[in-house]
Amino acid sequence: MKRRHKRIGIILVGLGGLSLAAFLVASAFRQNLVFFFSPTQVAAKEAPVDRTFRIGGLVEDGTLQRDGDGLTVRFTVTDTAASIPVVYKGILPDLFKEGRGCVAQGKIGPDGVFQAEQVLAKHDENYMPPEAGEAIDKAKHAKEAAKSVVAN
Repeated sequence: MKRRHKRIGIILVGLGGLSLAAFLVASAFRQNLVFFFSPTQVAAKEAPVDRTFRIGGLVEDGTLQRDGDGLTVRFTVTDTAASIPVVYKGILPDLFKEGRGCVAQGKIGPDGVFQAEQVLAKHDENYMPPEAGEAIDKAKHAKEAAKSVVAN
């Protein structure tokens, strides 16, 4: 084999290896990508049914219930326009309380209940994830607009 052919072969093998590595990185990134949805978007069926995503909003007052096993918790997340029931099995963060912001990661079940794998609570009274804050603001504006249309 000529020296030129060996170089071309090495270059082709290198390009093939780089292509394979890029494909594997892109595939792993796609699988680990988690999107955020508001309760209004989940209620409107915009959220994926078979993929993990995050839902955020406020924990609705009076909805926090603990099952007898001590680990299973049921509550409702709202953006003031729509509410989604959430079930979480695990230890909740210390700052998790009714009326405060939270973000839950998991999947929506066929029954419409969000099965959370992880629950995050805000770390102080001034913090809320930007997406959750925007979703709550949009829901409030939509609710006010609907009231003004009905009143007229």
